[in-house]
Amino acid sequence: MIKNLYSAFPNHRYAGIYQMTQPMLMIRDPELIKQLAVKDFEHFTDHISYVPSDNDVLWSNNLFALKGTKWSQMRNILTPAFTSMKMRYMFELMDEVSTQFVTFYEKKISNQQTIELKDAYTRYTNDVIATCAFGVKCDSLEHPKNEFYTMGKVVTEMKSFRRISKLFLHFLLPTLAKALKFIIIPGKVSAFFLQLVGDTLRVRKEEGILRQDMLNLLMEAREKDGISISDLEITSQCLVFFLAGFESTSSMMCFTSYELAVNPDIQERIRKEIETVHRKFGKLTYEAIKELKYLDTVLNETIRKWPAAFLLDRLCVKEYTIEPEYPDEVPVHLKPGDVICFPVAGLHHDPKYFPNPSKFDPERFSDSNKDSIHPYTFLPFGVGPRSCIGYRFAMIKAKIMFFKLLSTFEIVVCDKTSVPLKISKIDLMLTSADGFWLGLKRRI
Repeated sequence: MIKNLYSAFPNHRYAGIYQMTQPMLMIRDPELIKQLAVKDFEHFTDHISYVPSDNDVLWSNNLFALKGTKWSQMRNILTPAFTSMKMRYMFELMDEVSTQFVTFYEKKISNQQTIELKDAYTRYTNDVIATCAFGVKCDSLEHPKNEFYTMGKVVTEMKSFRRISKLFLHFLLPTLAKALKFIIIPGKVSAFFLQLVGDTLRVRKEEGILRQDMLNLLMEAREKDGISISDLEITSQCLVFFLAGFESTSSMMCFTSYELAVNPDIQERIRKEIETVHRKFGKLTYEAIKELKYLDTVLNETIRKWPAAFLLDRLCVKEYTIEPEYPDEVPVHLKPGDVICFPVAGLHHDPKYFPNPSKFDPERFSDSNKDSIHPYTFLPFGVGPRSCIGYRFAMIKAKIMFFKLLSTFEIVVCDKTSVPLKISKIDLMLTSADGFWLGLKRRI
């Protein structure tokens, strides 16, 4: 739908569309996206609300949902969690979980086995975020019904009639949704994470436990820097980090695996790069990850072709006028409460910016070609100050997994693989209608 709306106005910088009853100004022009999302960001600082803020306090206090000054303060608190030093520490935790994942399948597969990779990868991302954000160790393959994973599945399940109907109700009848106390985070999930974080904070403080994860960073902000941040606000940040990683990163890895299975020449080239890096470093290290340049291009092409965030929204908070640049344009006056959006899926599939866009071609992002890509046509992790704070974390997490997985297995098409891929029409997230069934074949 986003691609169709985008393509319907080929000669315009912007066009009016609707999300349910919500009018939006769709910004098609990369330079105008840059102007609104970066240069004049102070006019468009917020996202639209998906629930009334007093209905679901756990959701409303996370970095994605926060607005104005509260958002900027929390962003400043969380930014140090994603520095190179912190990534280096978290790399060790991710490396441990990826080894756990591959070892599980090494024991299970003697030749080849068909796996539903969406389920497998969400277990991996669950375990990574459990240890990196909450300080909790999980093994969701060996213990498939562990409470941490079960709660993640509950909160990210977005295709039930009840969940979708609630979202529709909020956009169509927001006053009624507020009266009915519509929430995004189910009560049992909120209670679980609030107790988990509360208990962990208490134990760490009492026993002087120091662990360089997100929870520790937020504790330091409160105790050493004197920043006023409640247990609920700490839980909210950890939870949104969990939600983003649980769904978005696992989806990126699924689509990547599918493309590698149907493009075995690309998969073999990655494997050769992995072998070269392994020979140089002897084992996977934080420095070694940086040298997986071709794997970088493959991941970037995956999120170009299959973007999880296929539409980005911004809420106007200060009056703004888009001045005309062409004879058929007039000034567009935006007032607080008006919504603009950036059609990521449309931009990513525009042949003007990405020739033959339906083709999976990692060479688009090679060192010799990437400078020719307009930076505001490639927006997989958002744009401007409100872009995804954890994008490096997500990419490292995926690169570690493919380094380990492709060293041991080939990812192959099997009888249950849908070729071409069919996109689900009932999920709110971009995913396969038939699951990601692929074969893992032991390398000889």
